[in-house]
Amino acid sequence: MSIFDKGKMLMEARRIQKELRQTKIEVEKAEGRIRVVLNGEQKVEEVFIDPELLVSENELLIRNSLRDAFNEAIRRSQQIAAEKMKDITGGLGLPGL
Repeated sequence: MSIFDKGKMLMEARRIQKELRQTKIEVEKAEGRIRVVLNGEQKVEEVFIDPELLVSENELLIRNSLRDAFNEAIRRSQQIAAEKMKDITGGLGLPGL
């Protein structure tokens, strides 16, 4: 691989990283009363819990819903990143890319 090809690949990776930063993954649980939003870099953008849920008898529902929402959002962001990176890695399945 030439220096030109490596430079081109690096530029493409940076472009994809910027796209991922701007990508929003939103997951709702508990019939929309709990919502998490992550960006494509798996950074939390927003967490919403309906104020009516914030009573002690809903603690388990809130904890489980938040866990499930974050796990689903992370899984989706990983899928999006893998799909975008497939073009520049040539489908090699490189770790971390």
